[in-house]
Amino acid sequence: MKRTIIKIDEELCNGCGVCVKGCHEGALQLINGKAMLVSELYCDGLGACLGDCPVGAITLEERESEPYDETAVMTRLMKKGDSVILAHLKHLFEHDQHDFLAEAESVLKANNVSVPLYKQSKKKVVPNITGLVGHQHSGCPGSREMSFTPSSVQPVVATGSQPSELQQWPVQLHLVSPGATFLKGADLLVAADCCAFSVGDFHQTYLKGKRLVIACPKLDHGKDVYINKLADMIDHGGINTLTVMIMEVPCCGGLLSICQELGNWRLAMCL
Repeated sequence: MKRTIIKIDEELCNGCGVCVKGCHEGALQLINGKAMLVSELYCDGLGACLGDCPVGAITLEERESEPYDETAVMTRLMKKGDSVILAHLKHLFEHDQHDFLAEAESVLKANNVSVPLYKQSKKKVVPNITGLVGHQHSGCPGSREMSFTPSSVQPVVATGSQPSELQQWPVQLHLVSPGATFLKGADLLVAADCCAFSVGDFHQTYLKGKRLVIACPKLDHGKDVYINKLADMIDHGGINTLTVMIMEVPCCGGLLSICQELGNWRLAMCL
């Protein structure tokens, strides 16, 4: 099956092993001084290890791989003790993976293992002009899936006079999973990176009421990954509409051409 899974750049990897320690599912090991994905069955594709890597050697890609097996993961983790089980359940809960959580709890109960109170770990997230506050995460916040109420609807602690219309995190297309729960029934805005910095009313006019992914067709790598990911968001992720927003410069045309290949798009020209 085709799904989101991690990819490790061996040339960038310095063998520090931080990602291996952070992957409670056991998908990673250090082999010959490099981090390696040793089991596709154990990689959930949520990308928590991206923030653990100090050199940016880990990315997400869409490719054919074995499906993630929560039962196999939990059966393995039960042998490692309560702290590891709790960390794994927190990881799933913070990414809103309710189906996997139900499967994990069933495995624990079937083996007469008590289910720890993992739900207490999730904190309310609100947007802030200098970042996202009010959450706890062991790695980079950019790798954690979050959905929240925009600040135009709910007051937040932030500086500046204009409220944010952002409803989810992450926003970079490489980091957003096609199966993210916040995509269900969503009107998705696919915006070139420069748009938000060039249009003063980006939030109020273009982003309001929409979910967001951003990309740069000139600087980002992996055009095929973007095509496959957006197609998956349309076919399986459950999005409602797709709006493309680009700059009137030649390099931005690449983002439009990617979305035109999908056959389900609307264009909002930026400048």
